[in-house]
Amino acid sequence: MESLFVNSLFFGTFLTAFCYVVSMSISKRLNSPFFNTLLFSVFLVILILKVANIKYETFMSGAQYVSYLLTPATICLAVPLYEKRALVKKYFFAIFTGIFVAVSANVFAIYIFSLIFSFTHLQYATFLPKSITTAIGISLAEEIGGTPNLTVVAICITGITGHIIAEPLCKFLKINEPVAIGVAIGASSHALGTTKAIELGETEGAMSGLAIVLTGILTVAILPLVSNLI
Repeated sequence: MESLFVNSLFFGTFLTAFCYVVSMSISKRLNSPFFNTLLFSVFLVILILKVANIKYETFMSGAQYVSYLLTPATICLAVPLYEKRALVKKYFFAIFTGIFVAVSANVFAIYIFSLIFSFTHLQYATFLPKSITTAIGISLAEEIGGTPNLTVVAICITGITGHIIAEPLCKFLKINEPVAIGVAIGASSHALGTTKAIELGETEGAMSGLAIVLTGILTVAILPLVSNLI
């Protein structure tokens, strides 16, 4: 039987914060991209819910308050962006071009995979917004005929993957320019990937924050035009 504490209003928020702090501590000690804080905390939450036999609905009734902070947290990325506004002015054309190519590549990749695996329109529309922040992706998926709940899963997987492989991939490809690194991370793996960009440096974090915004705007403009291709 679930205790009074488990059924309390903020149990889900407490458990989420606890698992994240524990995961962050473990991740720092192991210093391995495969022990990603976000991914590890998700598995830890699932493990605790399973072992303690706590219903997901009970957990989510309190954890939902964390999701309310997603949009304000994304907006806060404007602070480092403002501090690097000179770089934005200097490289704006290159930044915008890179983001446009990233959005186009994402749409093209989902389209090709949809043809290869014979996706239905529902599946195609669900995965199209995978590379934008959750706050935009949920409403956009619903608008173009996808399943918002599955879109959230796709967005999370995309972001966590970007967080894990961003740094080693840039090193492997010998990409050393902070602006290019930040734009690539933000345009492909939104806010979750941006946490890695912030770890890499102030410029990378600022450019990644800008990429989130522009990627979201471009995606909202483009997806309604291509959502009916399948």
